Amino acid sequence: MHTSQAPGRTPHTPSGPRPRRRGPIALTGLLAGALLAGLGSPATAATEPEPAAAAAATGPAPAPCPEVLAGQATCYRGQDRNGAHYMIAIPADWNGSLVMHAHGGPDLTEQSDPERSPGDLARWSVMVREGYAWAGSAYRRGGYGTRMAAEDTENLRRLFVDRFGQPRRTYVHGQSWGGNVAAKVAEIYGRRPGSPYDGVLLTSGVLAGGSRGYDYRVDLRVVYQYYCRNHPRPTEPQYPLWMGLRADSTMTTTGLRARLSECTGYDLQPAERTPLQQRNLDDILAVTKIPERTLESHLRFATFTFRDIVHNRLGGRNPFDNRTIRYSGSHDDKALNAGVERFSADPRAVRDLSFDSDITGAVSLPVLTMHAIDDPTAFVEHEAAYRASLEGARSAGHLVQTFTRESEHSELSASEYATAMSALATWVRTGRKPTAGALAASCPAFDAVYGTGCYFDPGFVPADYASRVLPRPGARHWPALTAAQERALARRGDVGIAP
Repeated sequence: MHTSQAPGRTPHTPSGPRPRRRGPIALTGLLAGALLAGLGSPATAATEPEPAAAAAATGPAPAPCPEVLAGQATCYRGQDRNGAHYMIAIPADWNGSLVMHAHGGPDLTEQSDPERSPGDLARWSVMVREGYAWAGSAYRRGGYGTRMAAEDTENLRRLFVDRFGQPRRTYVHGQSWGGNVAAKVAEIYGRRPGSPYDGVLLTSGVLAGGSRGYDYRVDLRVVYQYYCRNHPRPTEPQYPLWMGLRADSTMTTTGLRARLSECTGYDLQPAERTPLQQRNLDDILAVTKIPERTLESHLRFATFTFRDIVHNRLGGRNPFDNRTIRYSGSHDDKALNAGVERFSADPRAVRDLSFDSDITGAVSLPVLTMHAIDDPTAFVEHEAAYRASLEGARSAGHLVQTFTRESEHSELSASEYATAMSALATWVRTGRKPTAGALAASCPAFDAVYGTGCYFDPGFVPADYASRVLPRPGARHWPALTAAQERALARRGDVGIAP
């Protein structure tokens, strides 16, 4: 393919780098003026990130790059003033632009994980191989906190500018839950004139927000317990299932897997399961529409991450609701609906979770998304929710969505990531909005370098979010939180999730 056919920088073989840019690009200063909305702390909902000069606690200090980038980049590690570990990579043939990475999860470590960002850099080395500087924060702590993670991402961008100079352009890339984080980065920091961000890439994103994006896991938690009755067992202390797990429980992921296997035989061959295990498994999968291969990971989230959200972030309050949901698809729906646990959400908990993580759709930057059609973790219908949110905010003109014929969540084709990043960069540079068909046509040029395949499906359109996730009252209207509502909540100063 001729280079004119590829949207953006020409694919290049990393073993033959161009001479490195000498010296930093001129520093133009930090983002001026007040930033949109608060950052989710009940005490400091309207605060903004610390300036980079004050935020740096250690580093950035030279550090070994991941093996996949050996000889191709210079890497740095450090820890910011809030305790967030981070890693930075600048390629030998730096094109002058920066990709800020927002990782998924959330991880449930108590403190910031120093090995998180090096692992993310290795996984997303395609960005560096394509000539972009890369910076990723491990966030200041584990656990849920979308605005906190957005603030930590912005803090790291400022630190990068202070140390290496103002990039020519800056993009934010979010993966999985990091897609929610990156979407909030765009809404909070990307809307004012002089925004430090130029474009947004969201891959495999959890884009329905916190107040609606986990409803299918709420349903899994109660449906599982109806059939299995071992989480908790009748002989164990009882608790409402919206907690996910008791705050003081010592259950481990290994223990949870054992209970899931006991009830469903999910880890056995079908011929090895008992008839009851098979029926339990069939009923749970049919009712929740969760793929069998990710049943364990979804139940793990509905156990341990729900515990973190409820006990550690919301003070024991319940943000989840299933009082009006009618479950169907089982061998006996009448019995299921009569026996499944029901509960109503605490409006204050819903408010705080919504303020922290719901997407308003109020964006003014080019946003490109990429999602596997058969994503078993963040269902592709999340993309329908995101488009509906932008349409509700009258900003859908800033959105291009692409889909691939893949069935993974955590890692799609490197050729496709390179294609998407190039298309976004060209859009930002030229103002010409790409099409899904153009990305599909340009992918083979990048595949000639990476050899991981091109699976774009330009004609695919995801079904409505409510076709996959049972909607709660009022949940068919998007966005879940308008920009005006967000501003009003931010002015209160006592809402959200503390950093």
